[in-house]
Amino acid sequence: IFVTRRLPREAMEILERDPHIELRVNSEDRGCTRDELVSGFQWADGALTMLSDKIDRELLEVAPRLRVVANYAVGYNNIDLTAANERHVVVTNTPHCLAEATADLTMGLLLAVARRLVEGDGLVRAGLFKGWAPEFLLGMDLHGKTLGIIGLGEIGTCVARRARAFGMRIVYCARHEAPTASELQAERVELPELLRRSDVVSLHCPLTAETKGMLGAAQLAAMKPTAYLINTARGACIDENALIEALRTHAIAGAALDVYDGEPNVKAGFMALKNVVLAPHLGSAATETRVTMGHVAISNILAVLNGGIAPNPVN
Repeated sequence: IFVTRRLPREAMEILERDPHIELRVNSEDRGCTRDELVSGFQWADGALTMLSDKIDRELLEVAPRLRVVANYAVGYNNIDLTAANERHVVVTNTPHCLAEATADLTMGLLLAVARRLVEGDGLVRAGLFKGWAPEFLLGMDLHGKTLGIIGLGEIGTCVARRARAFGMRIVYCARHEAPTASELQAERVELPELLRRSDVVSLHCPLTAETKGMLGAAQLAAMKPTAYLINTARGACIDENALIEALRTHAIAGAALDVYDGEPNVKAGFMALKNVVLAPHLGSAATETRVTMGHVAISNILAVLNGGIAPNPVN
């Protein structure tokens, strides 16, 4: 089994203690280079991969023994499923274990940008805090505001539950009526209406041909000038150049991002803006969650290599 980046200890020990497993692990504190991926895939029966690993047709074609690719993520847009199917390689993901952690981070980002916590932290550290004042670093109340959720799936639902506890109203757009909509008192609307009505817009959709660039200049212009945009989904769902311009001109009040188009590279235009909070893809970065993700990925690999059926196939 080839592991493209070391997992948390509690997960790695499952593989390391199994005498029947020959293990190759990228021991560097970085993602694999292309040459390292090729070398590992040429050798492996199973691969445990990161969302940042590009598993394309070319890579799969140099892997004659490969039977399973277990992605250490819910998403799998880094993997060429068509090529995997042609080679009868099972591809799996880690669903149902990171929704709560990602929802926690979403609310943290919302509070950080709406209540200007990062700005305040910077002022205090710079010795510029001169005491309380009536109009100092004013932000937005969440209670009574409308949260617009794009994609009311598992993560979006967890965010909505938290937002309801803050006293927020929920509107959402999705292809189908969400089964949790009644419980959340969530109203399904089309995207233009969601953008027009929402005080906060939060993305929780997968990256597909349909959602790539779904929020561009026109959509951002349709938002309230007092509204905030949160993205913990995929960076490419937003036209980042259009977002930078909307933030620079205060067409919207602010944004908080955990994902970027082309990450780990982040557009320089974001760096000079005070009305955007930038997080380094921390959605699932909680110890218990990452360990659970490891257990799920490993169970998928072992199931296939032992002649069984993967619990979480995506192809």
